[in-house]
Amino acid sequence: MSAPMLPLRRTPAARAGAQGASSALAPNELIPALLHEARRYQLVLVSIFAVIALLALLAGLFLLPRKYVASTSVLAQESDIIQPLLENRAHATRAVDRAGLARTVVFGRRVMSQVLEAGGWMADRPSAAVQDKLIEQIRDRTQITNARENLVQITYHDNDAERAFKVADAMANLLIEESLASKERESREAYEFIDKQVADYHRKLTEAEANLQDYRSANADAQPGSATDVTTRIGALRTQVEQTRMSLMELRSREDALASQLSGESAVTSVQTRETLYRTQLLELQNQLDTLLLSYTDKHPDVVRIRHQMADIQTAMAEDQNRRQQPGTRNEAEARVNPMYQELRSRLAETRREIAAIQSRMSASEGLLDGELGRSRRIAASESTLAELTRDYEVNRDIYQDMLRRRENARVSMELDRERRGLTMRIQDPAQMPLRPSGLRFMHFALGGLAAAVAVPLGLLFLLVRFDPRVRAPGQIERQGNYPVLTVVPGYRTPRDRRREFARMSLSASILGSVIVAYGLVYLFKQIHA
Repeated sequence: MSAPMLPLRRTPAARAGAQGASSALAPNELIPALLHEARRYQLVLVSIFAVIALLALLAGLFLLPRKYVASTSVLAQESDIIQPLLENRAHATRAVDRAGLARTVVFGRRVMSQVLEAGGWMADRPSAAVQDKLIEQIRDRTQITNARENLVQITYHDNDAERAFKVADAMANLLIEESLASKERESREAYEFIDKQVADYHRKLTEAEANLQDYRSANADAQPGSATDVTTRIGALRTQVEQTRMSLMELRSREDALASQLSGESAVTSVQTRETLYRTQLLELQNQLDTLLLSYTDKHPDVVRIRHQMADIQTAMAEDQNRRQQPGTRNEAEARVNPMYQELRSRLAETRREIAAIQSRMSASEGLLDGELGRSRRIAASESTLAELTRDYEVNRDIYQDMLRRRENARVSMELDRERRGLTMRIQDPAQMPLRPSGLRFMHFALGGLAAAVAVPLGLLFLLVRFDPRVRAPGQIERQGNYPVLTVVPGYRTPRDRRREFARMSLSASILGSVIVAYGLVYLFKQIHA
């Protein structure tokens, strides 16, 4: 309680200065004034402190949103010892965006229905609209990311720690089950589809083969290689015809030459006397002798032999001449058949026989050539149909063989997925029960409430001292009113005032103690509950 000031008579200027006296408090005067006002209004200040602190405590207990976060990670492994051994035989499903696939699987209706069961939301049997709303809330509170390659992290937050744990764990397990089941189902459906295609193409291949076989059976010229054989045969026959035609021309030329020679020969030739023949032979031997003497001597055996022949002929000539000189001997020529004429006739007849034979052979060759040309035209006419049937057969055969390989690859892939060897998924980091909420905790809220409970009364007290126009220090009178202060009379507290002050202090201490006890009990409860 401040000491009473001496009553002074204030001028207008003094009164105007007194209105701003509080702003003129010196620092050494401000602190005693604050302490004086705090003692004066301690009950009000303590009450404000208690109200703010307890409100913050209650808000932390009942209004503070609790956010419990549960996280788990799923590892997807594609490469193992099986894949290199079955390279190009089994095709494993590959995915680049694991998080996107995981969101598609987890946020699906089937998985979300099971998540509602795991989280306990289905205990009250909510309607379909409520279920959709709950699913939307779960999706908003769920975050699925790629922690690193082939590692999917699932994070879920809830105001219930146990439910956050159950939902995160259920999402990881359901992701693994649905992914493996989806891969197995995809492989099985792919195998069944390819197997159906194999059956269809086998039927088409059988029909194409039967059509091709029936057409070849009905058309003898539609056999494989017929066109090549006909082309070869036509070439050979044409060559044969050309050769025969050349031979025929040659024989006809020979026939004309023989006929011309035969026309110049007589059928009968006259032979002169023997003397003429002997002279002719003698001339021939003489020519031979002259030729030999050019190279050999007179003692050479051939020269001697020819000389003897010439002597014999001369002797025969002398005898023939003596015989003609005898009375009664006729000297007339002898008529004989001309041997050249006979030979020419024989050769002409042979040539004509050869001509007839060659003409017959050429006619046969030309007939065969016409037959092969007709066969070639028939083959050309049926070639388009045969090519179409062959093309259908070959296309169906190639596709059928390719589908057989693909079916075997799909079967191996299906077995891998059935035994869960193609893609291995496991929980790398299992979900843990969150023991403490994340974000703003109760302790932070309580400490903030205590800080506010202390700051608000102190701020109000400072504002009261700062802007209250009353004079609170003797120095204010001297500085603002230009009046000297002669003395300061201290205040006197009566026993009643002291009792009332003690009661206020006791009540204030009780209030402070209550607040401290309340905070202690709540802290103890939190520790026991944790």
